[in-house]
Amino acid sequence: MTIETSWTTVIRPKNKWFSIDLAELWRYRDLVMLFVNRDFVAQYKQTILGPIWFLLQPLFSTIIFTVIFSNVAHISTDNIPPFLFYMAGNVVWGYFSACFNATSNTFVNNAAIFGKVYFPRLVMPVSTVITRFIMFLIQFGLFAFFYIYFFVKGAPLHPNIWILALPVMLLQMALMGLGFGVLVSAMTTKYRDLTFLVSFGIQLWMYATPVVYPLSQVPDKYKLLMNLNPMTAVVELFRYAFLGNGTISMQYIGISWAVTLIVLFSGILLFSRVEKTFMDTV
Repeated sequence: MTIETSWTTVIRPKNKWFSIDLAELWRYRDLVMLFVNRDFVAQYKQTILGPIWFLLQPLFSTIIFTVIFSNVAHISTDNIPPFLFYMAGNVVWGYFSACFNATSNTFVNNAAIFGKVYFPRLVMPVSTVITRFIMFLIQFGLFAFFYIYFFVKGAPLHPNIWILALPVMLLQMALMGLGFGVLVSAMTTKYRDLTFLVSFGIQLWMYATPVVYPLSQVPDKYKLLMNLNPMTAVVELFRYAFLGNGTISMQYIGISWAVTLIVLFSGILLFSRVEKTFMDTV
């Protein structure tokens, strides 16, 4: 007697130089959301303050930046209330850095589950980026609260049509964090030292981004170099959209998007190559 079995999934070796199947990733969207729920709950489970921790980080960072860089160092904020200036930078930078930092450990942190269950490996970093987006929304709510407070108090804030570009800014930060994260994650399978350098490198990168100072204070001869940093245009555009003061240029926005897409493509390409042999190296 012959028993015919109807298979729902056939796993074949991937030998192509670029083997990311986006259609397959979409079919596993329920698994993505499952990991999102798991990661978000795990962030505050068994803590006293719960999701409030997501608010304390940008709040304390903003207070420290206001005291040190505004009151002590007297760094200009282009007539924007220093507290709101630094909070805008912290909220934007916080989303990108959280995506980068979390996705950079994809292979190392998930080696156990990768060796037992089949699913598209890109599910992990994508779910991480979505989880950090939820955290961003919470922190953005804090920014909106103080924004309304300063606006009512008569602070010189000038919101404009660029606010409509917020979804595009969020998409770019997500793609950028994903790209840089999977690129580093793929390299850490061979060079584990990168794991220790990521957190330190992100801190240095923040000071190379106009988070604690406006781009207008940077000498003209360094501005092109500054704008090769893809986060520069995002931070300045966010401030300009909500606060009405910032340095924006379509040329620099284009450079920022070009760097973002190049890094994203390079990261996914290397990620797809490493995932085939990763379990042989752990």
